[in-house]
Amino acid sequence: MNGFSEAISNGRTGLVLGNSVFLPFHLELLSIWIGKDMSLLASPEFIVDLCEGSADVSLREGASYTNIVFRRYHDLVHEFGSGKGHVVLHATEKGADVFIPQNRHYIRIGFVKHHKEITFEHFKDPFEL
Repeated sequence: MNGFSEAISNGRTGLVLGNSVFLPFHLELLSIWIGKDMSLLASPEFIVDLCEGSADVSLREGASYTNIVFRRYHDLVHEFGSGKGHVVLHATEKGADVFIPQNRHYIRIGFVKHHKEITFEHFKDPFEL
């Protein structure tokens, strides 16, 4: 299985191409938080429409990865790299019971300026960023 807990603890990295991120794991995505400099003054965009045909995001799963396309952005590294903002995934492991609170996790995607690599951080509360 390609779970995010194992991938993150093993230091796996992903890939960003323009407005598309490739995650080296599978997950059950509940919501996405996108925010510029997540502070008390900035309110993050909260995406919960993850269905096919969503105007916000498109999802697809390969054999060993998950691809998320952010339709309203052109260049994620430019928009959120170098500490300008955050993309946070609220998710469970693929096949886990989403109704059990201990199964729900937050994953922050980190963008490296001028690189195609993305990093992942597993944390408890997105308001502590």
